[in-house]
Amino acid sequence: MGTTADIRNGLCIKFNHDIYKIIEFLHVKPGKGPAFVRTKLKSVTNGKVVDNTFSAGHKIDVVRVETNKYQFLYKDTVLYHFMNTEDYNQISIDEKLLENPQLMKEGEIVTVITNSETSLPLSVEMPPNVILEVTSTEPGLKGNTATNATKPATLETGAIVNVPLFINEGDRIKIDSIKGTYKERYKE
Repeated sequence: MGTTADIRNGLCIKFNHDIYKIIEFLHVKPGKGPAFVRTKLKSVTNGKVVDNTFSAGHKIDVVRVETNKYQFLYKDTVLYHFMNTEDYNQISIDEKLLENPQLMKEGEIVTVITNSETSLPLSVEMPPNVILEVTSTEPGLKGNTATNATKPATLETGAIVNVPLFINEGDRIKIDSIKGTYKERYKE
């Protein structure tokens, strides 16, 4: 058991007969009235995001979790297959437990969060940025870096991301894996 003082990003709690992961939180101390904590919670079973407000000092049921490094192997219809980098055990995880799975390429190292009590995977965290190659896009225009205009580009994983006009096929770009947006051209 914990209290609202223990709330942090990534914490898993039992709430409304389900397990939720805290995505965002904000401690609020209004000038009048008691303090409270605004949270954005994501269900680890169905991916639904809900907003909830806890009063200060409210008891929360914390779920003990373990984190392990896994390597992404391949995807079939709806399952993604991963291998533990320490003991080489393989697990399969449903697509709905992944955030932006279209940005994950084979061989990518991710962090899998599992419930310590049941050993079931709860969520998969990708690195904050991924480097992917552009496989198809309209030809880039040299010197067109001053505007914020964008064009769609298909990446090596099949994901489509809006990129600046100067990006060409074959360029490697850095993508924010949480938002799924272009960050910068990757320089080796």
